[in-house]
Amino acid sequence: MLAALLHLTLRIEGRQRFAAGLGTVAGGCQGWPIAPGGVMIGGTGAGRRGMVNMAEAEDPERPVLFGSFTSSSSYKPMLFLALSGLGFGFRTVNLKTGLQKSPEYLALNPYGQVPALRHRGLTVIQSNVILDYLARATGHFEGRTEQARWAARAWLSWEADAITNIAKVRHYRRFRSVDPAVMAYFLPLAEAALDVVERSLGDGRDWLVGEEAPSIADIGCWGRMVFMAEGGIEIGRWPRLQAWAERLAALPGFGLPYDLIPKKDAEFAGR
Repeated sequence: MLAALLHLTLRIEGRQRFAAGLGTVAGGCQGWPIAPGGVMIGGTGAGRRGMVNMAEAEDPERPVLFGSFTSSSSYKPMLFLALSGLGFGFRTVNLKTGLQKSPEYLALNPYGQVPALRHRGLTVIQSNVILDYLARATGHFEGRTEQARWAARAWLSWEADAITNIAKVRHYRRFRSVDPAVMAYFLPLAEAALDVVERSLGDGRDWLVGEEAPSIADIGCWGRMVFMAEGGIEIGRWPRLQAWAERLAALPGFGLPYDLIPKKDAEFAGR
């Protein structure tokens, strides 16, 4: 079983790419539906026309997430929404064509980055801040105790400093060639972050905060490290971390990034 879990097929813009990492849980990763957390009930072509669809949801209780297909930062809140079973809208921001720097999107997110969230008349930006907000606003993946809630947010703060090195390694391997010295600097930092997660799971806990259910800590940390295979990092080197990732993959609504995040605007029904 674990040997089969060492490889997965990630669909990258219509091409097949084989990578070591979290694989199938029950009979084939290629079978993941585009919207594991519900049903994709429609879409628009706004992303293809060279502009960002800034339309608000008709129901202010319905979250609208702005993100990009290849962005680990977008994957984190996307995974939260899919696992929670909430209905939501997705607006694609094409990073390749620079739409994150368009005037209409900069009015939403002055940093010119993805993701961004609109909900209840509020604009929330930065992926971990969005996770914090969604946990507070919906009650999903929030710790049972005050200590657990603060511990989850400590993990998110640490993730932004440490696990983000995995995203850098992936970026330099896949998107931009750099001097080998740059990779030699960031790769050990990425591996050290994975060591911390491995040690933290060494006391028998199933989830990072130590409660009986996952929290935004698990979603935030996995959401960044999911692309480790594209950085040439083998998840099997960290057996406890791999088992933790398998538990996440077994949750209803789970999906891998290229299956979960659509390339165009979409509306997702809850479940």
